Amino acid sequence: MQTIDTSSHWIRRTVSWVVFFAAILLAWVLMFMSARMSGVDWIGRPVGPNMMPMTAFGALFPMWSIMMAAMMLPTMVPTLKAYEDLIRSANGSRAGWSALLVGYMAIWIAGAAAISAVQVVLISIGWIDGLGIAQQKWFAASLLVFAGAFQFSRTKEICHGVCHAPMTFFLGHWRPGAVGGLRMGLALGLFCVGCCWAFMMLGFVGGVMSLLWMGLATMFMVLEKLPQIGRYVTKPLGGVLIAAGLAVVVF
Repeated sequence: MQTIDTSSHWIRRTVSWVVFFAAILLAWVLMFMSARMSGVDWIGRPVGPNMMPMTAFGALFPMWSIMMAAMMLPTMVPTLKAYEDLIRSANGSRAGWSALLVGYMAIWIAGAAAISAVQVVLISIGWIDGLGIAQQKWFAASLLVFAGAFQFSRTKEICHGVCHAPMTFFLGHWRPGAVGGLRMGLALGLFCVGCCWAFMMLGFVGGVMSLLWMGLATMFMVLEKLPQIGRYVTKPLGGVLIAAGLAVVVF
């Protein structure tokens, strides 16, 4: 019986992680296809006809939802691993693991709706074009400087503290079962949005269809969440962003 239980646990664990990474891969493939159809290169520069104009909320919301999955699911690996470590020792469950992920992504999909609405407004007032590229140098510079300054803020410090140490969050807010996992996922999603929302706004600097921006933003958000090095990259990255914003103004 012990062997059967262990084997069943291993199968469920393996299937969960395979589905998780397959979802990440699918999201990136869809974003690559969207970039190609939008007529941009990997940097986000227009190089061909835009066969997929996205200026209305109905078109932007699905795109941003897929983008959130592509960029934010990889950042969940340390958190999901921390939950998994508690499955046996703290009455966790595979259903709770899955519900945690659902709750987390539900918050980011709500964030996708919000930023889609922001993009519609920015297009309507002419600050960005149909590809999400800033049309004024001052706007691009302001986004970079603001995002850099946010890295030094108290809000960033608090939210990053939760995202950076998921085990501490679990120990203080542990809820068993699927409902508990969903509640914790929603809470973690809110902290994560509070930590990373400025990175999303940087998409309007070079274009939201820029695979380069998506890749760099994802890499930095993953690094920020790694327990070993996360606290050491937040403020230096802020300095780099501020310097980049000033460089945009000067050059």
